Amino acid sequence: MGEALLKGMLEAGLADKAEIMVAEPFAARREWLHATYGVQVTDSEAELCAAARILILAVKPQVMEQVLARYREHATGDHLVISIAAGVTIAALEQGLGGSMRIIRVMPNTPALVLAGASALSGNAHCSEEDMAAAEQIFAAVGTCVRLPENLLDAVTGLSGSGPGYVFTFMEAMVDGGVLAGLPRPVAEQLVLQTVYGAALLARETGEPLAVLKGRVTSPGGTTITGIQVMEEAGLRGTVMTAIEAATDRSRDLGA
Repeated sequence: MGEALLKGMLEAGLADKAEIMVAEPFAARREWLHATYGVQVTDSEAELCAAARILILAVKPQVMEQVLARYREHATGDHLVISIAAGVTIAALEQGLGGSMRIIRVMPNTPALVLAGASALSGNAHCSEEDMAAAEQIFAAVGTCVRLPENLLDAVTGLSGSGPGYVFTFMEAMVDGGVLAGLPRPVAEQLVLQTVYGAALLARETGEPLAVLKGRVTSPGGTTITGIQVMEEAGLRGTVMTAIEAATDRSRDLGA
């Protein structure tokens, strides 16, 4: 996710590569990031904090406690700290860093890699409007960004944060269905990619309710309504809703 955000920021022209520094503990990975993106790299928390005023913590939630302990002595009230770790609460970030830190918690997703991400953010009481606007500028540059109360960010994690995985799974199933029906796999993949892209673009550009758009392709007694009937009988809607609920609960567990 961190690399997706890095690439998206560079492609959007939000910052020059010379203005970005990445702290990475593994030497081979540091060298690769520098060679690939041209950004500055370091393995020093002190060096990063001295060079930057906005710190984006793009780490797994399972290691966040250790990361915060390493940054605690270097991060100051002059830094705006942005976390994209799923489930890690603002309270946990405040406790880990200490002091009256300006902290913004964000839940993005991987389509930020192609400037089509979906992000939601929430800031603590120490954040100014300028801080929130700065964070919004970063994440709006790589897709859509909305402000929400922190208590809704776990639901965002379950929906859009994990959402690309659901969509890829459904697309893979569609491809297999096309192969089952007799299509060569490369052709099925091409058609599925364009179908999903086109359907999403149509919904976005028209702004019409999804039910209305679905109704326009479900002719009485036709092929589409027959396929949808099978999905309904298999409980597709309920399965998707339960999956999002489970992912939301898991996000809460990570922050516990």
